[in-house]
Amino acid sequence: MDTKYEFEANEERGIVYVRPVKVKDLPEEMREQAGDLKTLYAVHTAHGERLALVADRKLAFMLARENNMEPVTVH
Repeated sequence: MDTKYEFEANEERGIVYVRPVKVKDLPEEMREQAGDLKTLYAVHTAHGERLALVADRKLAFMLARENNMEPVTVH
């Protein structure tokens, strides 16, 4: 969960997808880091690459926008 992703400052504003992830479905190391949370939110590129995993939906949207990306929700 602590792996850094280098967002390109001059990348075109791309769409990223935000979706809920059940903590119980994550690898053990990540489950331990999640503490008492039941759900985290993943930010993915259009190609499916996970860019971030954060504690709540609002934070996921803020992170995307701060990095010049347009977040949308995926079910």
